[in-house]
Amino acid sequence: MRNNRGRRFDAEPKLNIKKVIATILAIIVLVMVIASIIMIIRKKSNQQVVNDGVTKYFSAYIDSKWSVINSKGEQLTDIVYDEMLIIPDEAKNIFIATYDVDYTNGTFKTKAINEKNEQLFSQYNNVAAVVNYKSLDDVWYDNEVLTFEKDGKYGLIDFAGKQVLPPEYENITALQGITKTVVIKKDGKYGLFNSVSKTKFLDENYISIEAFGDTYNEGYITTDVNGKIGLVGSEGKVILENKYDGIDKVSGSDMYVVLEGGRKELISKDGTVILNAGFEEITSIDGEYLLIKNIGKYGVIDKSGTVIIDAAFDSMKSCFSGHYIVSTAGKYGVIDLAKNIKVEVKYNNIEYRSDIASLVCENDDFTTDVYTRDLKLVFTGTISQANADKGYIRARVGDEYKYYNLQYQEISNRDALKGNTLFLVKENGKYGYVNSNNEKVVECIYDDAREQNEFGFAAVNKDGKWGALQSNGAVLLEPSVVLDNSINIDFIGTWHLNENVELNTYTK
Repeated sequence: MRNNRGRRFDAEPKLNIKKVIATILAIIVLVMVIASIIMIIRKKSNQQVVNDGVTKYFSAYIDSKWSVINSKGEQLTDIVYDEMLIIPDEAKNIFIATYDVDYTNGTFKTKAINEKNEQLFSQYNNVAAVVNYKSLDDVWYDNEVLTFEKDGKYGLIDFAGKQVLPPEYENITALQGITKTVVIKKDGKYGLFNSVSKTKFLDENYISIEAFGDTYNEGYITTDVNGKIGLVGSEGKVILENKYDGIDKVSGSDMYVVLEGGRKELISKDGTVILNAGFEEITSIDGEYLLIKNIGKYGVIDKSGTVIIDAAFDSMKSCFSGHYIVSTAGKYGVIDLAKNIKVEVKYNNIEYRSDIASLVCENDDFTTDVYTRDLKLVFTGTISQANADKGYIRARVGDEYKYYNLQYQEISNRDALKGNTLFLVKENGKYGYVNSNNEKVVECIYDDAREQNEFGFAAVNKDGKWGALQSNGAVLLEPSVVLDNSINIDFIGTWHLNENVELNTYTK
C-alpha cells in the first residue's frame, strides 16, 4: 500500500492513531486562531472581513467531524467525514476525502470533491494528493497533479481531470522538500516527472533517485542497477555518468568531489580530473584556492595541490577574498593567504556580515569588536540594527546607542532615520524626543525609550512600565504595561487598546 495520504497515515498498512490525534489537535488550534483573528478584525473595524479576491480553503474539525471552511471562516458544507479532508491547493475547491476506512485491515478509499460535496473526476478510482514535506510538521501537497488508481496501478491527472500519465506505475511519490518533481516507479525502477510541464524527463532506469540539494535546481543523484551513482540535471540531462561511489558539490563552484575506486578526485562538470590527491574533503573554492579538510584539520591548497595554508585549524571558512575565519582550541581569528594573522585568534566566535562588509567578533563579555574589511577595529559594542539600504548601523556602545554610516563615521539619529518624525534624545539621564529640526517635542521625562518604529510609534518607559507615543509625540498609551524582557520592545506597534494590555502582548 502506498504511503500517499499525508500526515494521517504512516508507512505501515494501518492508520497511525497518534498522528491522527496530533493532527486533529493542531487543526483545532488553527481553526480557533483563525476564528479569533476574524473576530478581532471585525471588532476593531466594525465591518465585514475584506476578501482579497482569492478564496482560500482549510480543513476544519467541527462537531467531531471534518468539514471545509473558507478564508472568511464560513463552513461551506455539511461534509461529515471521520478523516481529515486534504486540500492539495488552498486556492482551489478540490478536496480529497477519505472514506470506508477499515482500521483493522488498514484499508480505505479516497475521492475528490468540491465545496458542494459533489464528486469530481468520477471516471477515476481513488483520486489522491501527492504528499510532500520538509519535516513531519511541515507538510504540503503537489498543487499541479493528483494520483488515481486502476487495477492496483497508479497514474496522474491534472486539476482539470485530464490524464497526464497512464495507470501503469507501482507507486507515485514526491522527493522530500523538492517542488515540481514527482517520482514514478515502474518494474521496480524509478524515473522523474515534472508536474508543471506534465512531462517525464527521466525514464525509469534507476534503483533509487535522490535530490542533490534543497531545490530541484541542483539536480538529482541517480543509482543504477550496479550500485554506481551519477548526477542528472533538473531537466534530465546527464551531468555525471553512473560510475562513482560518491558525489559532493563543491560550494561556490561547478566542480564536484567524487569517490571512485576508493580515491577522491576533484572533477569539473564535464568529468575532467583537476586534482586527485592531498585532501579528504574540499569544502569550498575561492578562485584558484581550495579550502580543504585533511586528517581532520582545515587548510588551503591551490588547484595544483600546492599547500598554501597548512591544514592545522579546527575549522575554517572564507569570509572575503583571500581571508579566512579560523578556529583552534575553541577560539577564532582571521588569517590571510600569506599566513598572516590579521585578527588575533582570541574570540568566542567571528561572523562576517556581507551586508555591512564587517567582521563581528564576540568577546567573553558578549560585546563585539567590529572590524572593517581593511581589518581596522572601529568600535567595541553590540550592533543592534544594520540597514544597508538606508546606509546606517545602530550599535550599543557602553551604555548608549550610537549611529554610524557604512564607513563607520558617527552620525546623528536624525541623519540615520530620515523618515521619522521623532528622534530620541537624553538629558540628565532621562529620555525625550526632538523633531527633524532638533526642536524639543517630548520633554525628557522617561526612564527608558526607543526610537520611533516602522509603524510610527515610539515606546517609552516610566517607573518600570511601558507605554507608547504617536508620531506627533502625543501619548497613545500611558506607561502602564509591564513587559517581559524577551519582548522586542523596539518594534511595539499599535497596542491592544481594546484588549487586556496586561497580557504582555502586542501586535502590528
